[in-house]
Parts: sequence; C-alpha cells; structure tokens
Amino acid sequence: MSQPSHWPLPEDGIRFVTPGFLLEALQNSPLARDCYPSALGYYPAAQGHGMGREKHDDNLLIFCVDGEGRLETRQHSQTITAGDLLLIPANTPHYYEASREAPWTIYWCHFSGQQAGDYVRLISGASHKMVLPISKRLKLIRDFQSLLSVRETGYRELPFIHAANQLKQMLSYIALQNRSAQHNTQTGFNLQAIEDVMRANLDKSLSLEELAAECQLSKYHFSAKYKDATGYSPIKHFLHMKIEAACQLLDSTDLRISSVSAAVGYDDPLYFSRLFRKVTGTSPKDYRASHKK
Repeated sequence: MSQPSHWPLPEDGIRFVTPGFLLEALQNSPLARDCYPSALGYYPAAQGHGMGREKHDDNLLIFCVDGEGRLETRQHSQTITAGDLLLIPANTPHYYEASREAPWTIYWCHFSGQQAGDYVRLISGASHKMVLPISKRLKLIRDFQSLLSVRETGYRELPFIHAANQLKQMLSYIALQNRSAQHNTQTGFNLQAIEDVMRANLDKSLSLEELAAECQLSKYHFSAKYKDATGYSPIKHFLHMKIEAACQLLDSTDLRISSVSAAVGYDDPLYFSRLFRKVTGTSPKDYRASHKK
C-alpha cells in the first residue's frame, strides 16, 4: 500500500490507515475484495502539505473543498481549486502540494481491490483526466465524512466491509456525475435540461424534431448524441420515462388504467397497455395486482 504523507496533523485533522490484518480480511472478503479503502483522511488548511511518488500500488482520491493546490505528472501540471477532485490511478508517477498563499483543505482516500481499476476507468472514461470538477460538493463531502467514521469502530471487520461498499457507491456516483458533465460539454446540449423537458411533458407527445429544437441541433445529430450519452434513442428513453411514471401511478393510486394511460399521454388504453407490456413484460393490470399483494 502507498503510504500517506507525513504532514504534521493538526488537532482537527484526520489521518487513518487501515491496519494490515483488516486489509487482509478485506482482500479475502467476497463482499469487499473488489474495492476497499486502504487509508483516508481530512487535512484542513494544509500549509506545507505535499507528496511525490514515483511508484504506488493503490489509487488515490483527493477532493479539494477550499483553497488551492497543484498536481504534476509527467504529462502536465495543473492548478487545483475548490470543487476539484483528483483521481490518481495506481502506478502513475505524481507530485502534489498545497498552495503557499491559499493552502487547500482536502478529503482524501487511498483505495485498492480487484476491481479498483475498473472504477477508475468508469470515472475517467476515454479522457483519462485526473482532475474532475464536482458540482454537487456537499454530497461528496458527506460521503467522505461517512467513510471516515470507520476509524471509530474498534477495528471491527463488518464496519470495514460496510465502508468498502460505501466507497463503491461513492465512486459510481462520481462516475455518474462526471459522465453527465462530459456529455454536457462534448455533445453540444445539456442532457439534464433535455430530460427535464421530457419529464415536464410526460402527459404529451414530443417528436424528435421538437426535442432536437430544444438544443438547436438537427434531429439526426441530436439523436446520435443523445444515444451516445444514454444508450437509448431519445424517443425510446421518453417512452421509458412515461412507463416509469405509469408504474408509480399504478403503485400509489387507485386510478383506472384508462386514467393512468391519459396521464402519460396516451388516449388509447389498449395501445398504452401494449407499450407497457413491451417495456415491463407484463400488463398494467397484472403489474398493479402483483405489487399490491
């Protein structure tokens, strides 16, 4: 395991290294061995903090919540500001340090495991970027704080298995946020804004041309970009949103199926039922009956 820096820890700072016997337990646990934290911490206003490694055998997350720092690799140098997340893959030579004028405040986590590299690739994608802007900072801060609670469990194995699964959830959330941000930048339209338009019009029909007009693209360009971002064509994804909303109505109300059909934009209940079965594999009537047993 790569060792954390030996930065002098202030009273309100945290540095926790998972002990060897628990690392071995996590490596052997089928519930944790794919990805688990090997060290983690919190460094407030970390004046003088810096670390360089030519070789390291785990992956590293550093989340800057205040101040500034700098990351250097063999390829480039980059300033780190509040809201930036550093993701340094295993075996990547690097050096990072806090700014002298405005030293950063950071949460950090070293992590390893059989699938740790898969999580790194899920987050960075084809860009292989190591500095990622985070828009929803408060959630990520809470995730780090939740992970850090493992240091007060008396080295019990179960809380560390739980922490491993919290870490995996956090990494997949980061991947989801980064993927949305990448597509908003690269595809020429705001995916979240388009999906908001769809959800606001579940009781109507929207054509491909109308959706494409929302982001000022041709319908062919828009359709290709949308499918690249979501894995679905825009119209198919809109249908899935409608059926998802219909399921919620069937679960939470006593509306007649014809009323549910109308609520998601279909005047013909039979046509709606055929679409519902195509998506869910069952009829609206059978879906409601099975979920109310």
